[in-house]
Amino acid sequence: MEGEWLAPLMFVGALILIFSGYPVALALGGTALVFAFIGVEMGMFDWHLLLAMPDRTFGIMSNFVLLAVPFFIFMGTMLEKSRLAEDLLTTVGQVFGTVRGGLALAVVFVGALLAAATGVVGASVVAMGLISLPVMMRYGYSKELSVGVITASGTLGQIIPPSVVLIVLADQMGISVGDLFMGALVPGIMLAGLYALYAGGVAFFQPEKAPALPAETLDIERRELVKRVFLVLLPPLFLILLVLGSIFSGMATPTEAGALGALGAMLLAALNRRLSWKALRETMDNTTKLTAMVLFLLIGSTAFALVFRGLNGDLWIEELLTNLPGGVIGLLIVANLAVFILGFFIDFFEIAFIVIPLLVPAASLLGVDLVWFGVMLGMNLQMSFLTPPFGFALFYLRGVAPPEIKTSEIYRGAVPFIIIQAIGLMLIILWPELVTWAS
Repeated sequence: MEGEWLAPLMFVGALILIFSGYPVALALGGTALVFAFIGVEMGMFDWHLLLAMPDRTFGIMSNFVLLAVPFFIFMGTMLEKSRLAEDLLTTVGQVFGTVRGGLALAVVFVGALLAAATGVVGASVVAMGLISLPVMMRYGYSKELSVGVITASGTLGQIIPPSVVLIVLADQMGISVGDLFMGALVPGIMLAGLYALYAGGVAFFQPEKAPALPAETLDIERRELVKRVFLVLLPPLFLILLVLGSIFSGMATPTEAGALGALGAMLLAALNRRLSWKALRETMDNTTKLTAMVLFLLIGSTAFALVFRGLNGDLWIEELLTNLPGGVIGLLIVANLAVFILGFFIDFFEIAFIVIPLLVPAASLLGVDLVWFGVMLGMNLQMSFLTPPFGFALFYLRGVAPPEIKTSEIYRGAVPFIIIQAIGLMLIILWPELVTWAS
């Protein structure tokens, strides 16, 4: 068929622009405009196709599900800017500190808590890097173990609800955010458990890499420590249970629960006398920047998808993926390899907007459970934060790590946790019940 090569060429052209360092939203939008002109000139469609773009743009802006994104970003950033995350780390470190490998276990525990309270990876990694890393270095922890456990625990915000990534995935896949949250809960907790198991194993078999803190370093009475645990741990836990419980019970939509979480984070900051104009301004600034980036990506990917469909690209991808050797297994291999390889070079939001819309129709035709498929892709996307050379968690930690920690040590420290994440991914592929237990 004349022009059948245009869709593959459009896809390759967009990837070349993205890998050249051009902003992804503009790369997608620019590729759409260029190939729209080529498509019209070759008679594949006419300019009236682009009249659908305003309606699709207004549809994005009025999407009630995506409104949850800024709320959860605000909630997490407020907890970080008001230093409540810092209090969590300090208190849990005092609880676990006298146990061999206790600081590493504390980082995993707080990473899981911050994941459930924030859903924002950058805030978790920076907070734990600033607070825990100097202490771990001071008391003889292995550099690779320290940086690895901090970066990996920080990425738990990708898979433990209420994850911003899961909200975007649910929107792109056309499935319920609540169902995706419920499906991701057990795999997220399981992954945190695997991190803790690895840290405990290192402490047991190589105690010199994860020593216990001397008792005299924990200069706090037991009664005072119990009081701090109640005052510092219970309020964020209550907020997490309130937000997730309202979603899982069906009492609130993710957007309404996100608004409740944002308000709850402000109330916690106010109760701790940390709600300042500076913290509020910085929180709103970060929320606006990240939300604007997501919307620009959405508009660029919408323009790309519109022209790509006009060139019959959706049919090309669908035929390609549904006729793979091995059927469903072939699709899973290709999907996971594509997401994993792209994760070396581009951001998880960009992967979600480029790749997910191409994979979902084929998965639906092959009868794959989309909630399970979404959790699997979410866990794979989580690895993109740790995979060199552009793993964002590695860069977040590099920005706050002391000079004596080399970038090569940060990369090496991430490797065991990338392997653990791959094991977690294999577990949910082999036992889908880890995701589908609630359905």
